[in-house]
Amino acid sequence: MNPRNSAQDIFRCHLCESPFPPLYCDICNVNLCKECVGEHLLDGSGDHKVVPIKLRRSTPSYPKCQKHGTRQCELYCEQCDIPICANCVSNEHHEAHKKVDILEKFQRTKESIQTSLQELEKSILIQYQKFASEISIQISQIHINSDKLTTALVELGENLHKAVDTLINRRKTEITNTYSKLLADLANHEREITKSISEIEQTVLDLNKLLDSNDMSLVCAYKLMGAEFKALPQQIQCNFPCFSPLVNTEQLYELFGFLFTFNKEKRQVRKKYIIEKPHAKIATVTGFKSLFSVACLSDEEVWTCGNNNEIKLYNLHGDLLNSIQTKSECAPSDIAVTRSGDLVYADRNNETLNTVKEGNAHVEIKLQGWRPVNVCSTSSADLLVTMISNNCRQARVVRYSGSLQIQIIQYDDNGKPLYSTDLTKYISENRNLDVCVADNGAHSIVVVDHTGKFRFTYTGPLSSTKEVFDPVGITTDSQGRILTADFDNACIHVLDQDGQFLCYIDNCGLCYPWELCVDTNDNLFVADDRSRVKKIQYSK
Repeated sequence: MNPRNSAQDIFRCHLCESPFPPLYCDICNVNLCKECVGEHLLDGSGDHKVVPIKLRRSTPSYPKCQKHGTRQCELYCEQCDIPICANCVSNEHHEAHKKVDILEKFQRTKESIQTSLQELEKSILIQYQKFASEISIQISQIHINSDKLTTALVELGENLHKAVDTLINRRKTEITNTYSKLLADLANHEREITKSISEIEQTVLDLNKLLDSNDMSLVCAYKLMGAEFKALPQQIQCNFPCFSPLVNTEQLYELFGFLFTFNKEKRQVRKKYIIEKPHAKIATVTGFKSLFSVACLSDEEVWTCGNNNEIKLYNLHGDLLNSIQTKSECAPSDIAVTRSGDLVYADRNNETLNTVKEGNAHVEIKLQGWRPVNVCSTSSADLLVTMISNNCRQARVVRYSGSLQIQIIQYDDNGKPLYSTDLTKYISENRNLDVCVADNGAHSIVVVDHTGKFRFTYTGPLSSTKEVFDPVGITTDSQGRILTADFDNACIHVLDQDGQFLCYIDNCGLCYPWELCVDTNDNLFVADDRSRVKKIQYSK
């Protein structure tokens, strides 16, 4: 094999092609043997820097000037962002520009590249890899959760099919037994009638013979015959059984549960502590004789409603910004503001939930057999509504996604009602997705989790010198705390998310507080019996 063509013959002199040259020109980027170094240095092509082959490319190569041919660029114009040679310096175009040594620019840029490289390798790339890994985990969890839900649904379907098959077979047996008995009764009745017919026919024959006979002793011996047949047999009534299936679609939906996605986004929430002395910052007077509800539109504006058919929007200076009238011309029982800023109100009189958009009220949901009491908007943009049946015998909480009913909360695990049938039941969703209801009729706060499973009730602190707990309005803050208005005791109870009493807010001149809401900064707004809305700072 020709050694010049060998795959192992890697390095050769650029000039004479002798193998394994020990030297390298870092400027020209060529390999050189010792014999050819002098020739290369004297070739007149410009500057050269010859180094041992092991140190090749260790010296920065100066670029050639784009304007002056073979001239080497030793400077860098920072305004033009290009390398320049000594001849370019005197050029009017670069004369007033800031120029630096190109080696200095090279070193600074290298350092910047090194910093970017380290940031990419040690931070950004790791984060992206972490995100990619988390996505893979999420995809796996999605498949697992999907399979789990599908399996549970299939099992439910199979169990329901079994239950339905059992009931159908039971009804079939009942039908068979009923008709078998009916057929047996009819068969017996038919035999008795057939026998009677034979006897009647024989009697007819006997009587005809007597009529044709001239035997005086035989005719005179006749005794009345056929009298036993004059009482006709009773006719059996065939009362056929009927099948009237009662399919309650609402109960069927409850049986299958509901499927929706809760907003479980984990946001960093700054820790806030309850201050020792809460204080009222602003008191806004509304025009209502009695004020029943308040809902924050923003940190500076609140919707209010009371004893008439108006819903009013005020700023914190007490200026009336907007006024809406209900479609039924009756006072709303409660109001709420959705995440998109739309106003929602419950109208107990015409059994509707209404949305106000662009100043116009629209019926969103028309209830059947139930009256809405109070309402709140959730983190997942659903509506939670407390309601009472028209006969005032049942109470429940219903979750709506748009106008679709997706959840009913009414009973605990033992089948007992969760709520009293009192007509005041303000409601709020906590940060952990718990559903909190201030049940005034039961003198308690009733809390269930997002699936409707009972968690706890709160009836006031264990040791208290106050009157009976009289909860009305309720709200929750960014810390997951539950705040409820105690009407008769003129104070606010503050609880943690597990129902443990934390403190009272009772030093802000509250007069029979009714409804509550909080803004994005956890300022508390209280609607009281004097038709005022008080803004209270209780945490920081």
